[in-house]
Amino acid sequence: MNKALIITGASKGIGLATAKLFAEQGYRVINVSRSSCNVDGVINITADLLKTNWADECKDQLLKAVGDAEQCALVHNAAMMTKETVSDIAGDTLRDVLQLNVVAAAELNTLLLPLMGEGSSIIYISSTLGQKAVANTHAYVISKHAVIGQMRATCQDLAGSMIHTAAICPGFTETEMLSEHLGANPEIYQQITANIAHRRLAQPSEIANTIWFTSQNPVINGAVLDANLGQIET
Repeated sequence: MNKALIITGASKGIGLATAKLFAEQGYRVINVSRSSCNVDGVINITADLLKTNWADECKDQLLKAVGDAEQCALVHNAAMMTKETVSDIAGDTLRDVLQLNVVAAAELNTLLLPLMGEGSSIIYISSTLGQKAVANTHAYVISKHAVIGQMRATCQDLAGSMIHTAAICPGFTETEMLSEHLGANPEIYQQITANIAHRRLAQPSEIANTIWFTSQNPVINGAVLDANLGQIET
């Protein structure tokens, strides 16, 4: 069967690991991102999802790339994390985070759903912070809660379409985004891993395997899946 993965933000981290895995499984992989994915054979569609008119600039190229795929896995992975609190958050910051983490996914759904046949899937990458909160990450927490609501609404809207959806909530994962957010202080990482049952960060490949499993199993529909190595509750 002719199958395609359409994924946002596959140039690094979880997205890159996911692109590699699906390519190994024979999927045509299409990356929608500002930066290219260096996996052999990946079709890179250059798009800045922060721009409100991003779809106008790449729609024709994207639809041509998906082409005659009989089944699609659409993975909403691109995201940004900023540092702010309820006391100092700027409206522009919140708008940007919501545009990339939530709105762009909705726009991509609208664009691609007419091409998605039975057995296709829409996988949202939320976060542990889609179900809880920490300080100093105000916009990101809001957006990842919204992603879970977006997935649940998707499930209801697509009832009967034979397209399934789920939200995967990675815990602390060893990615560039996490490193940029936390900095290089080893004590911070020790504090984090002390509250993880397996005492380590998750690897992007582990999250990619979870995405793959979810995309292949329509029984997982409307579900929120934690992928965090077990968190120690205090």
